[in-house]
Amino acid sequence: MDLPVDEWKSYILQKWSLLPKSIQVTISTAETLSDLFLHSSSLLQPEDEMFLKRLSRGYLVGKDPNAPLFYREEGNKKFQKKDYMGATVLYSKGVSHSRPNSEDISLCYANRSAALFHLGQYETCLKDIVRAQTHGYPEGLQPKLLLRKAECLVTLGRPHEASQTISDLESNFAAKPTLAASQFQILQRTLCRLKVKVQEKGNLTETSPAALTKAFEDMDLREENEQISNTSSSVSLCMDPLKGRYLVATKDILPGELLVKEDAFVSVLNPGEMPPWHHGLESKWDTRATNADLYCHRCLKHTLAPVPCDGCSYAKYCSQECLQQAWDLYHSIECSLGGLLLTLGVFCHIALRSTLLARFEEAGKVINKLCGEITNRDICLPESKNLAQILSYDLGGESKKKGKTVETPIPGCDINGKYENNYNAVFSLLPHTGNHSPVHKFLCALSVSALCRQLEAASLQAFTTGLKSSKLKAAAAPMLYPELNIWGVAMLRHMLQLQCNAQAITTIQQTGSEEHLITDSRQVRLATGLFPVVSLLNHSCSPNTSVSFISTVATVRASQQIRKGQEILHCYGPHESRMGVAERRQKLRSQYFFDCNCPPCEREKQRPLQGPRWEAFCCHCCGALLQGGDVLSCGSTSCTESVSRDHLVSQLQDLQQQVGMARKLLRNGELERAIQLLLGCQHDAESFLLAEHSVVGEIEDDLAQAYAALGKGTGRSQPPIYRRVSEWWRFATGHPVLRWAMNSSNWPKSSSMGLQYPKL
Repeated sequence: MDLPVDEWKSYILQKWSLLPKSIQVTISTAETLSDLFLHSSSLLQPEDEMFLKRLSRGYLVGKDPNAPLFYREEGNKKFQKKDYMGATVLYSKGVSHSRPNSEDISLCYANRSAALFHLGQYETCLKDIVRAQTHGYPEGLQPKLLLRKAECLVTLGRPHEASQTISDLESNFAAKPTLAASQFQILQRTLCRLKVKVQEKGNLTETSPAALTKAFEDMDLREENEQISNTSSSVSLCMDPLKGRYLVATKDILPGELLVKEDAFVSVLNPGEMPPWHHGLESKWDTRATNADLYCHRCLKHTLAPVPCDGCSYAKYCSQECLQQAWDLYHSIECSLGGLLLTLGVFCHIALRSTLLARFEEAGKVINKLCGEITNRDICLPESKNLAQILSYDLGGESKKKGKTVETPIPGCDINGKYENNYNAVFSLLPHTGNHSPVHKFLCALSVSALCRQLEAASLQAFTTGLKSSKLKAAAAPMLYPELNIWGVAMLRHMLQLQCNAQAITTIQQTGSEEHLITDSRQVRLATGLFPVVSLLNHSCSPNTSVSFISTVATVRASQQIRKGQEILHCYGPHESRMGVAERRQKLRSQYFFDCNCPPCEREKQRPLQGPRWEAFCCHCCGALLQGGDVLSCGSTSCTESVSRDHLVSQLQDLQQQVGMARKLLRNGELERAIQLLLGCQHDAESFLLAEHSVVGEIEDDLAQAYAALGKGTGRSQPPIYRRVSEWWRFATGHPVLRWAMNSSNWPKSSSMGLQYPKL
């Protein structure tokens, strides 16, 4: 998903193994990214490109004229079975494969509007009706479309518009009576019923439709930081020769305080399970719903009625506005490369999109960065030992005035010392070139080179369209480095940056029935993005923050009290509550290239023979950790208690059974009984389970759900309350009954703190 498909990786691995040793050494020891890119790209042969094209053709991202009918018929089958959600997805696939202003697209939009009507999505239904008419919906079928429109308007409390629609419909019939007698009678009865509804609604105050926005999305930083964009004034940016840039608290921070709210500089939707088509499949048209079908490819909002790109069947958006913005910023270049980008993976796609977005920043800055990457060895490998060179590197090209060079104190900041969400900050993220394996760098370099060749074939002029000034266009072609070499080196840098700096953008997907007030859910990876400010957060296996997402916006909150001067820390995935120190350190070393020495790791190194604390028992007398084999003894020197492991395991099984009964009560809406039972479970757990035990955290989460449900009310119209801390945060905010959940003594116990989705 992140890296190229397995077939291309295997192909490149074989190509690497067949290279002469001298060439392998040359690539392995390349001192700059420019050298790495140029040496590798010179080895890309026509047969390599042909193999990659064959792989790319497996992804059906073009518009197939035979697909709309297939998807419309499959959608009709779902519709007849009253599976309106399934029908909506299939009609959307038909829309994506249809050409603009064709009968195919108008019929798919009209059918989708019918499914949306049955799902109660009346506003979206109205939009699809307009789209069907705009694309030439057959005149003979217009009456049923207008009836559906009138029904929506009546239901939405807009009687005047409904009345006008009915008048238009009656005029249409009078002018062109095309229906059979039986159909006309049915239509007349429906019209009469609608007129009655309109009269009933006419006495009510008409309200205009308003979008329902979650309180969480509306929350802004109380006082924004002057030094770091999208960040609270409670935070400051610092630099250390050993650990690089990091954030610290400038004052005492309370649990729940909003510290960062940042929109991704760049993000790419993860397509989900989208295997390439091959001849052995029953049908080349996939009927499954993937992320690519359900979320906007620009803003990542969930959508039941996506608007497709006019040129390809893959890219879909939540609105015409998102479609146009994506087209202007990057999709006009990406559109013809859909299959290739899916083959090369999300990292390569983000690398391309980052450089495309760079075109819209100030000309001199971009070119100084890209040309600097090519000509300066220390800059190309910023993780080198020459820190003074790094700190004085003029990323923006602004600091050279009157022959003097003003040092930029922290990489990524502008000449005024401000760190912003822009290409300057993205470019400053470390690629860790020296830490990646030679074959990985070769894979990335050849993938970027192949992409550059395709861009050149598609038209270099199109690639440079959108550059803000003629100065930038001229600067983009230095004599020794044609345009695509500059962009290629930049893309290679970004591709190597992503392993350590990319962030998995997640969402909560419900796994239970919406019938229940409280439902289980799972956190899933939706997209991959670059967040320059969030990337400043260093790792801890016991972090003091929690990161969550709404669309492309990352939100960082304090998960416990943070004292003035303490570092703001994020967990990259390996958390002390669910992974031992050896496994955590191995994972962090292999992906992020550092040895973790956070307090939990240091503590656990001192007691290597003890088992994981999330499975540990405690002494019922003094609360100390129990240790041993079949018979466990208290670890306190002043306590002589011992107990058999079998007895404790049996006690734990009984407790888990009680917790299961409480969850059943929660699902059935019996909140008070569930809370009483859970409080009893909590009391029992404290008598023999260590505070870090996973079951203790699960009980805390279940209690959070129950209290949150009481805070929101018990009517079925209320939204479900989810299991994840990152989700129920938005419900908890502003409700006094939930303050217990934000108390620093409760929050760290939650199992969700250890179950957040890994950074990447």
